[in-house]
Amino acid sequence: MKILFICTGNTCRSPMAEALIKHKFPEAEVQSAGIFAGKNQRANQTAIEALELKGIALDHCSQPVTDKLLHWADLVLTMTTQHKQSLILQHPKFQEKYFTLKEYVSEADKKVWNELKQAYANYEAKRSIFIQENQQKLDNPKLEQELEKHLQEDFEHIQLLESSLINYDISDPFGGDLRIYKETLNELDKYIDSLIKKIK
Repeated sequence: MKILFICTGNTCRSPMAEALIKHKFPEAEVQSAGIFAGKNQRANQTAIEALELKGIALDHCSQPVTDKLLHWADLVLTMTTQHKQSLILQHPKFQEKYFTLKEYVSEADKKVWNELKQAYANYEAKRSIFIQENQQKLDNPKLEQELEKHLQEDFEHIQLLESSLINYDISDPFGGDLRIYKETLNELDKYIDSLIKKIK
């Protein structure tokens, strides 16, 4: 399986994730890239130090996300939901490959996600039926107001489901000291272990 890790600048989180999996699971094919990455920048010095404390060397040059890279990957794992959304907007044709790292390895939220999908579908169906039935009877501002009232309960249900979802972001250590980088690395370590289990 070819895995591509994505973060913002490809100098902290995604290279750390790449180094961890290469160290623990050498047979995996792995690369990393950044949504706003420059080309050939070295990894962040503090990220290198945090990995060295675990006995892992990081020799890395940054690269931006490209269609070619996304085509190469079987699985694209982002560090945050925002990164995933950016990929969907900028490179929509590969979106079935996109997951946040936490989302991909977590079983806990599958039920909530399925309920959410259903709730979104119900909301959209209810919305278009209401518009079809009332378009002739109500002028625009009035239609919007009535529609809002009509969908209030569904909207609240969706908000409740969304708020019960796990936070899928790996915290960004950029600008922090070694302690912050070690915290991010430990968080990554935990999810990389789960990822390796899932791949095997």
